[in-house]
Amino acid sequence: MNRPSRRVLLAFAALLTALTPALQSASAQAARPDYAQIEGSGSTWSQVIVDQWIADVSSSGMPVTYSGGGSSMGRKNFAQGVTDFGISEIPYPGTDEFGNPDTSNGREYAYLPIVAGGTAFTYQIKVGGKMLKTLRLSGETLAKIFTNKITNWNDPAITKDNNGRALPSLDITPVVRSDGSGTTAQFTTWLDKEYPSLWRPFFGRSGYTSYYPRKGRALAQSGSDQVMNTVAGFAGNGTIAYVEYSYPVNKNFPVVKVLNKGGYYVEPTQYNVAVALTQAKINKDKGSQMYLTQILDGVYRAKDPRAYPLSSYSYMILPTGADDRRMTTAKRQTLMDFMYYGLCEGQTKAGPFGYSPLPLNLVKAGFEQLNLLAKADGGVDAKNRDVSRCNNPTFVSGNLNENKLAKEAPMPAACDKVGAGPCGTETGTGKPSTDDGSAPGTEDTGTTAPGAPGAPGTEDGAPPAVDPETGQPVTAQTTATSAEVFANPTEVSADRAAERKVFGWLAVGELLALVLLPGLGAAWLRRRQMLRRQA
Repeated sequence: MNRPSRRVLLAFAALLTALTPALQSASAQAARPDYAQIEGSGSTWSQVIVDQWIADVSSSGMPVTYSGGGSSMGRKNFAQGVTDFGISEIPYPGTDEFGNPDTSNGREYAYLPIVAGGTAFTYQIKVGGKMLKTLRLSGETLAKIFTNKITNWNDPAITKDNNGRALPSLDITPVVRSDGSGTTAQFTTWLDKEYPSLWRPFFGRSGYTSYYPRKGRALAQSGSDQVMNTVAGFAGNGTIAYVEYSYPVNKNFPVVKVLNKGGYYVEPTQYNVAVALTQAKINKDKGSQMYLTQILDGVYRAKDPRAYPLSSYSYMILPTGADDRRMTTAKRQTLMDFMYYGLCEGQTKAGPFGYSPLPLNLVKAGFEQLNLLAKADGGVDAKNRDVSRCNNPTFVSGNLNENKLAKEAPMPAACDKVGAGPCGTETGTGKPSTDDGSAPGTEDTGTTAPGAPGAPGTEDGAPPAVDPETGQPVTAQTTATSAEVFANPTEVSADRAAERKVFGWLAVGELLALVLLPGLGAAWLRRRQMLRRQA
């Protein structure tokens, strides 16, 4: 037989080299599990972190979509078979406050804790044209604000909470949710448990609601993002609203420091939420439909100085039925791997996004719930998905019985204590307010905590002088500002209909120019050449 020519061998080698990446890609695709798009809806309280997880897993071929709309909508869509999963801060109540059924409509499910966080109170108050960022309020003062008992920011109760620092006369405008909201349910559960004499006359009965009563000057908006945008808008001066902490953190907007039972004003950083939730009672009855749901009375009344009172969990409503008409093996596998990422690697992003990672006991229980997907469908791969492989900030490999985040949570600054301060540090940053400059989360601040020895404006470790109107620390270079409150222009929308019409016609004109000009130009050149020849 004749030997292959050198040219043929070289051509064959080049072909192999060219095909190698494609073969490797095909091999990787073959090793990747079969995924199918899954769709969910519900809570806007947890939507910020869920959207981030969806973006993270997309590179692994997991197609996941999620739409907010509120916890009530999430439960309803799941019950009607509109979605593959729902997310809610409260379980199915059986009937809603209007007497309508609020159940899964026979669809089999389980609750899966997905993330922890704090319901924050964000606000806009301008004093002398400057934003106040250090407001402190007790739970009772907040309850009176949201039940129309306190209607002006110069109220003596607000002055007392801020250690005698009086705010100017400015009407308070509460901003509440207009849709069925888990955030509203969490907030009103706290009001009903802790301040029933204020809440129940305002609401008209006892218990919580997902639909906040709009009374007085209150404004109602759909979804946490619209609530946040209303407070942060040009016309937002004097407003205050309840939203998950992630919204003001990502908007770089201040939040109220809330007085806890330990005698300190604190905000819902990941550390303060982690400490508070050590006092949550979790339903551990695996035979109960309410398995893993929360009772938060102990959280509301936690006496640890670091605990944030309005801390809680959010839940995925997980489809567990073997004959679920929406689910396939590929969908269950996608849901399994998506939430494996969320319970483990995804929790490392909780703190920076304004949430708090789940503790070990709930991560373990979460894996048990995910295994129900494999029990419903033998084709679902649940191997190598356990807590020992989990990268989670609340526990350390080799010591899984300790809540690392709660243990290392720093003590609040001395100026956060009742009768002291208020501190001059800004809120809504996600960083703890503490005198311990070496505490977790404070390494990159570049400043010394107010009240700490050597801090600007301190003398022998005493809290800095504070402007009585703005609450900001006063140094030799700063002076107190006027108490005048400036009106703000109202911008109805950043997307005006008139502008859309103008720019729409401009776009049409550009498109016509792109289509017609080359042909017109060519015709003109041909005509010019013809005239030259005739000449």
